[in-house]
Amino acid sequence: MVRAIAATLSVLLLVGSGWVWYLRGTAEQNLTRTNALPASGNTDGPGADGRSKNILLVGSDSRAGATDEELAEKLRTGDSGTMNTDTMLVVHLPSDGSSASVVSFPRDSYVDIPGFGEHKLNAAYSLGFNSLAADASQADRDSAGAQTLVQTISSLSGLQIDNYVQVDLIGFYDLTEVIGGVEVNLCAPARDADSGIDLPAGVQTISGADALAFVRQRNGLPNGDLDRIVRQQAFIGGVVRNLLSAGVLLNPLKQRDLVEAAANSLIVDAELDLLDLAQQLQNLAAGDVEFSTVPIANPDGNIDGASVVLLEDPDVIIDFFAGLSEDPEPPAARDASTVDPADVTVEIFNGSGIGGLGGDTQVALEELGYGVGSVGNADRNDYTTTEIRYAPDLDAEARTLALVVPGARLVELDELDGQVQLVIGSDFAGIGQGTAPPAQDPPSGGQDPPRTAADTACIN
Repeated sequence: MVRAIAATLSVLLLVGSGWVWYLRGTAEQNLTRTNALPASGNTDGPGADGRSKNILLVGSDSRAGATDEELAEKLRTGDSGTMNTDTMLVVHLPSDGSSASVVSFPRDSYVDIPGFGEHKLNAAYSLGFNSLAADASQADRDSAGAQTLVQTISSLSGLQIDNYVQVDLIGFYDLTEVIGGVEVNLCAPARDADSGIDLPAGVQTISGADALAFVRQRNGLPNGDLDRIVRQQAFIGGVVRNLLSAGVLLNPLKQRDLVEAAANSLIVDAELDLLDLAQQLQNLAAGDVEFSTVPIANPDGNIDGASVVLLEDPDVIIDFFAGLSEDPEPPAARDASTVDPADVTVEIFNGSGIGGLGGDTQVALEELGYGVGSVGNADRNDYTTTEIRYAPDLDAEARTLALVVPGARLVELDELDGQVQLVIGSDFAGIGQGTAPPAQDPPSGGQDPPRTAADTACIN
């Protein structure tokens, strides 16, 4: 899915040469295009400015065109595929090209599908597809399905969807083979007969059927489809790391293979310009690509006896996406006030899993003049991101601490009363004299801080 975007990054290395025109011609010759963007029902919200961009990435459960051999060996499944879209993500690219936000939508989200009423989100495409008579052309029915899904996501998020990218199961398999494998990290062994997954715990490189099973497994996961979303985000993060490595981007043969595989595997809207998209992404690093999930009220909802995911109120979701879509404030507009380190008292919580790190951090902070109130262990020992948590009236104190904790995420919490807390994660690089700015606050909506493509912590 996101490979269509990432693969085109390599084009930028050779802009202006005959090679880039060869790659572009190859892509245009083989891409399948569909009229996915509707004339109405695609809001003029963020993305309508012509600079920022919102891309809907869709993974289809379709096995159309797959042979019996491919079903058995590549997909490890039967021929009971549907028109449902089981993976749906929106990629938001701000106008300054500084980052990418990837937001996942649970397939069982209970939403309003324009023209069809309330259903699970993964039915939107099939409802649109089947709304046309059976004697309509396949292309028209595919367009109707894509347009209904775009209208649904646009209405839900308040975003204008600018581009559409879809991949089916065979296309996903073929893309992972060309990429050469993606590194993932499982906290425990994964085995499931339905998806065909059989992988050990730990760090490993997967592709083909193993990769497909990794992102499709749903049964046997503690949090069901929400864990599958984390799997998909972790896999895409691995793809980003892989494609941003010099070994891939500087290899013309690999560039050609990626472009050919993407062009042969993807369905895109009529307007998508791969080269233009690549130019928006050329300066990204893995840590600039953040993953999150649409705000959820109840992951275990029930409507008329059916299990569904109940999302937060529409206003909360709209605000969540509006926050992701805001262009960064100019540096001069940000409050950068600090205080004397002696005026900052820090409570230290070690969540890194490394014994004694809290005490070492206390010594280092006190040597720099900071006060330390208490030192202890965090509520768990597998935090990946170091956080500075603070009461609403202590933002200057939090920024002062952030000056010596490079990369820490600032998190304002109403429940803290006069406290500044340092929660040490596995990314903690120690206390120093650096002045690197802290990571941005997490988006609203009550979600955990988003993971990034640089995150390699183990997952379910």
